[in-house]
Amino acid sequence: MTGRAIVVGGGIGGLAAAVALRRIGWQAVVLERAAELGEIGAGMSQAPNAMRALAELGVGEQARAAGVPTYSAGNLRLPDGRYLQRARLGDATPLLAFHRADLHRVLLEAVPAGWVRTGAEITGIQHDSSAVTVTWSGGEAGADLLIGADGIGSTVRRLLWPDAPPPRFLGRTAWLGIAAASTEAGTGAFAGADGLSGSVTMGPGGYFLIHPISRGRAYWAYVTTAEKVGVRYPEEKSEAARRLASWHEPIPALIAATPDEAVIHIDICDLDPLPTYVRGRAVLLGDAAHAMSPDRGQGAGQSLEDAVVLAAALADESTAGPAGAFMVEAALRRYDAERRPRTQATARGARADGRRTTSAAAHRALVTMIRLMPAPLWRKGIAADGNATWRWQPPHLPSPTTRS
Repeated sequence: MTGRAIVVGGGIGGLAAAVALRRIGWQAVVLERAAELGEIGAGMSQAPNAMRALAELGVGEQARAAGVPTYSAGNLRLPDGRYLQRARLGDATPLLAFHRADLHRVLLEAVPAGWVRTGAEITGIQHDSSAVTVTWSGGEAGADLLIGADGIGSTVRRLLWPDAPPPRFLGRTAWLGIAAASTEAGTGAFAGADGLSGSVTMGPGGYFLIHPISRGRAYWAYVTTAEKVGVRYPEEKSEAARRLASWHEPIPALIAATPDEAVIHIDICDLDPLPTYVRGRAVLLGDAAHAMSPDRGQGAGQSLEDAVVLAAALADESTAGPAGAFMVEAALRRYDAERRPRTQATARGARADGRRTTSAAAHRALVTMIRLMPAPLWRKGIAADGNATWRWQPPHLPSPTTRS
């Protein structure tokens, strides 16, 4: 017997769930609200825990080929250009940096043809102890399991967790962009990311992150405090450039090398912890369950972990139960017990990190600490990742041909 799932959301978490289900012999349909499948024009980094999850999904080599090593955690600078710490050969295993679209493409290519349906806005969900039925604009389908992987504004969460509070604004905002090598010569022009190793520049009210990504491009993000949500500017690129005009190169050059229309301005929000990620035959995954601030670079990584753990639980429980029976409820209880503590702890840590990196007083204390701490101890802390998140090991996903 083959299980069938409906996955709501065609982002990285939703596609990872579909790939994981395929690995264990399940069928799935992925419902994406947008008319076209894709990711916003921004970047990300993935830590070793996420890369292990991608390997377990069977796309580790493809992901590594799409990523670029970045030592941003070891290169810490001040706005005037001085280094607080420098990464060096032999430091921690570097993160891999991606354009979000590149990692999205790796996962999409591993999803069977015909599984993804775009332009599918969810209009209703019915579920009981034995099945779930989802209706959307243009269709309806029943399944053994519903996976809500539709992001921080999840429709699945809103319909099935109606008492859950809305996303919480964290008092910070961010400008994001992808810089390509400038065709114009001259002082301060961005010549491409080939010489960049990644860095974080720490200012009194925010920080500027740089990751080299594929094809000589660089991803940048400026995160700073904001008094209220929703403040926007007529020219977002000009506003980011104005705020950072006195910061060291290549920061002004990166902003200048980003097309005006490609600068993204977002407000940073997360979710209050849910008491459970499971409702009957429905389960939340990724940002729909535990959206977190970007300060630990773990949003997508925790989604990838979710997908692997959920599929492993489904595979184990289906083979442990009566012949041909898929013990969905037991698998979801196991998923909830494993994932909720880890993801919610990671979200708390990310929120705390954000406060430390954007508060002026906390910034001064952090800079003092880094200056006083011997470099070997700081590098040792980077190698251990400070919070053990990187050390996660995935459960094994049996392929359909190896399952008993």
